[in-house]
Order: sequence, then structure tokens, then C-alpha cells
Amino acid sequence: MRASDADRDRIADRLREALAEGRITPEEHAERIDALYRAKTYAELEPLVADLPDPDGPAPRPRADRVEGGDLPAPRRESASIVAVFGGADRRGRWLVEPTTTVLAAFGGVDLDFRTAVLSQRDVTVNVTCLFGGVSITVPPGVRVENSLSAVFGGVSLPDEDVLSPDAPVIRLTGVALFGGVQIERK
Repeated sequence: MRASDADRDRIADRLREALAEGRITPEEHAERIDALYRAKTYAELEPLVADLPDPDGPAPRPRADRVEGGDLPAPRRESASIVAVFGGADRRGRWLVEPTTTVLAAFGGVDLDFRTAVLSQRDVTVNVTCLFGGVSITVPPGVRVENSLSAVFGGVSLPDEDVLSPDAPVIRLTGVALFGGVQIERK
């Protein structure tokens, strides 16, 4: 039987939730979303969510000994705005990166670490406003950084691009550094 747009939207919501919960990686999410929008029948949709819990069924019960199996905890949901005025702020560990994150560093500093973060979608934007301050961003290998930051009496330092596949996750940097600096490093 042919699938409708509503059926695809329902599956896309389940995949987005699975990504947010840490059940699938950003790469798996991107692959499944691509397959989802190519699918024409229910038979093509079902394998995309077959290994995920049914939202209408009983929730799986967590076990205390799951850490040894390599399961990761769900990412923390935090505000999509990070503000450091005459102070500092950071975002590190396993946090959920919203489609757009806004950063303000005014006479202060912000540290963003994406190494264990979970991207809510394959392409996210970080909008930076840096006034007389600094923003330090750490990204893992295999993530593309696209810079559209403007610097006025400030600077932007980018790492060398590593070899990436065309469907690699993307972090887009937009905004301005005015009498401040933004440093991006790959570790």
C-alpha cells in the first residue's frame, strides 16, 4: 500500500525523537531521513523504525547495568540561548544541539564542546554575537564547519578541514565578532 505525506511525517517525528533520546546517531538519522523521503510504500517505511520503541506501546524499562553494554544516556535538553555578559558560560558533555543555537559573549567568554553533543538534525546553525569577548568551539573529526562569521576588529580562527563525506554533519557559524574572537578547533 502506498504511504502518504502524513505517514512520512509520523515516521520523521519518531526518528527525530529517537535522535534526541540518543537511540540513533546523527549519521543514522540522516540516512533514515533520506530513505524516508524516497519511500513510496508502507513496506519501505517499516524497516526505518523497526528497531525503535513503539510510542503507543509500553516503554522499555531501563536496567541499572546498561553502562557496560555501551548504551549512552539521553542528551540533556538545554536552552537554545547561551549568554555570558561579564562572565563565562559553557556547554559540554552529552547535550542536544537545537537546529539554531544563539550565543552572546559580551565582555565574557563561552566554551562550546560538540564532541559528545547530539545534533537534532544533520545541519545546525550557531549564531554568535561576540562583543569584547571570546567564544571557543571544539568539534570532533568528521564534522564540517561552515563559517559565515564577520569579524570587525576581531578574528575568527578555523581548523584545517579534514576529509569529509558529502553527507557529513554540518555546523554553520553565523553572526559577528566585534572587538572579540571566535576560535574553532578540531579534536
